[in-house]
Amino acid sequence: MSTEIPLSKPDITDAEIDAVVAVLRSGRLALGPVTEAFEAAVAVRTGRRHAVACSSGTAGLHMAMIALGVGPGDEVITTPFSFVASANCILFVGAKPVFVDIDPRTLNMDPARVEAAITPRTKAIVGVEAFGNPAHMDAYRSIAARHEIPLIEDCCEGLGGVWRDRQIGSFGRVGVFGFYPNKQITTGEGGMVVTDDDRLADLCRSLRNQGRPSNQGGHGAGSWLAHERLGYNFRLSDINGALGVAQMRRLDEILARRREVADRYMVRLMDHRDLILPTIEPDTLMSWFVFVLRLSDRYTSEERDRIIAGMRRHEIGASNYFPCIHLQPFYRKQFGFSPGDFPVAESVSARTIALPFHNGLTAAEQDIVTQTLSLMISRENLLR
Repeated sequence: MSTEIPLSKPDITDAEIDAVVAVLRSGRLALGPVTEAFEAAVAVRTGRRHAVACSSGTAGLHMAMIALGVGPGDEVITTPFSFVASANCILFVGAKPVFVDIDPRTLNMDPARVEAAITPRTKAIVGVEAFGNPAHMDAYRSIAARHEIPLIEDCCEGLGGVWRDRQIGSFGRVGVFGFYPNKQITTGEGGMVVTDDDRLADLCRSLRNQGRPSNQGGHGAGSWLAHERLGYNFRLSDINGALGVAQMRRLDEILARRREVADRYMVRLMDHRDLILPTIEPDTLMSWFVFVLRLSDRYTSEERDRIIAGMRRHEIGASNYFPCIHLQPFYRKQFGFSPGDFPVAESVSARTIALPFHNGLTAAEQDIVTQTLSLMISRENLLR
């Protein structure tokens, strides 16, 4: 029997299994009424008029770019400290990502740097809620409004979180969630675009479905082979939608459980002098996506990597979250980025450690994780 403690694990119960089986027995597997029920649940939770399900968070960001008219010659401001999809979606439409450095406390973009980066070619701001932390979203919203440009809220990591009485997903002209298996809820693969803009929602419904008329869902008379625009196969199946419906019914339970796991880590590690724990602002109800801490500045990235490798040797899932986007090989080759361009993000990225984090993580397992982490740090100190 394996003693591995994985980095993440989806929370699947009989409710999810029964929901998927019901769809399989219905004979309606593609885009259909179960996916529509999932969309309705997310729209209600986020307080948005529309929710449009799609095949991934990346697909949702891509559609948002198209729907907002972002294209060649445009600039879009975003963070270098994120999963690469938040910048790739800008490249998909031929625009240029303009990175700005982050706030070292919240790990989200520094609002002052966002405003300073705006030029006549700025078409949008992509505000990423790093690890589910919604700090500064209201500032990005105000900046976008002053300059009359849209805010795209990349909330792929934050479903269910709240910042100053506003639900994550409600700040941008459009918000995009992701439902990969390591997220708070999962549909296996999947995403969701949320907005109050009728036109934008209709356009996304068409874009996800090969450019078919949005008002007929691709199944009305004569509509299946009618394509109003260049579209994509970004649909979410009813099989995936069934998972989403069942998970949304359990969302509050899931979020509470994840907060318990995060709180236990905080208590166990708060006195460790070599660690910087996540900083959560007082006005935040955190929706925990992952638990990422970082080593103090006296540690190098090589020492961090050895600590992670040591934890993995002891069958504990750990990882570095996130490598900076601008230092990924493709971005360096394409745009000429180099180390030192965004020093705060680079310093944070060099020292992050993501610990095992999922709903089923037990207190005993967390004891093993934290004790092993401390042991690996002590080992590095002895090697100095």
